[in-house]
Amino acid sequence: MEVILIKDMEKLGYANDIVNVKPGYANNYLIPQGFAKAATASAKKVLAENLRQRAHKDAKILADAQALAETISNLNLTIAVKAEDGKLFGTVTAADLAEALAAKEINIDRKAIAVEGIKTVGEYEATARLHKEVKATIKFSVVAADAE
Repeated sequence: MEVILIKDMEKLGYANDIVNVKPGYANNYLIPQGFAKAATASAKKVLAENLRQRAHKDAKILADAQALAETISNLNLTIAVKAEDGKLFGTVTAADLAEALAAKEINIDRKAIAVEGIKTVGEYEATARLHKEVKATIKFSVVAADAE
């Protein structure tokens, strides 16, 4: 069954994409939750017209995302956390990275940042999804905070 995605769906597609899914998945989950709508002939025509009108706006959004990715790739973030003998008490998460970026006046949703569980002090990289065509690499250092 063809559906038009209304929202970005991880591992399925982005908003305004037409994707094929099983009818049960579409009728029981995507459509009732408001994540998609049925891809009828009239809905496809409306989508094509909306995409045509939005093309120039998307070019500006893409340029902004690329500029932000360039800014992020040039940053050197340092995250200070409680640690003992190089091992952290807890982990460094996407929320910690989003907070560190917000301190540098770069606002990225924590859900757009992919980072693996970090449990030791060192140098790491994470990936931030800024646009469907733009991903940025965040380089950061995890250091032990001074326990006072």
